[in-house]
Amino acid sequence: MNVYQKLNEARDKFHQSELKKSGHNKFAGYSYFELGDFVVPALRIFKEVGLTSIITFGKEEAQMLIVNTDKPDEVITISTPMSEASLKGCHPVQNLGAVETYLRRYLWVAAMEIVEHDSLDSSPPVKAEEPPAPAPAKKITAGRYEEPDTKNELFVDSMVNWGNSCTSLTELTDLWKTNQPQIDELKKNSKELFKRVQEHFAQLKANFKEE
Repeated sequence: MNVYQKLNEARDKFHQSELKKSGHNKFAGYSYFELGDFVVPALRIFKEVGLTSIITFGKEEAQMLIVNTDKPDEVITISTPMSEASLKGCHPVQNLGAVETYLRRYLWVAAMEIVEHDSLDSSPPVKAEEPPAPAPAKKITAGRYEEPDTKNELFVDSMVNWGNSCTSLTELTDLWKTNQPQIDELKKNSKELFKRVQEHFAQLKANFKEE
């Protein structure tokens, strides 16, 4: 099989497998996929069908190369524009790590045609009398995965990740206060994303108080 046939077979096997959501937000009461939930099964399937993946990060874009291990000259390239995180109080390397984790997720989403997203899981239920607003379209064009409002989503994901790494209530509070201007801007322009980060930090704060 050529690299395209193998990728199709890998996608078929992937979507027939049962994936478990290991992430859980106790405060909002929903479960979600973490990166490892789908990367590990995907890598196992890639090995079965004879594919390997190589992810690289450049100044302008991140790329995933999907290589046919039987014919290494057959390669599919999936790319996404690079972005940046700017969490105040965090080391530049920590912000870089947040960006790379975020983009690695998007590359795998595009490669395996994953249709389940955290943003859907975290959406509050819609009342029957209020029809849901249409979600911004996500698209893959010419091998490039594009996500609306990427900058704000990256900021929220970074806040969640570093909030999880805080070891005290004081450290958690300092992280929030240091990034207060961006949080206020989020509250004004991206209410759903603001609600997500607000609920997550409320739960983290409650956990520290319980301890």
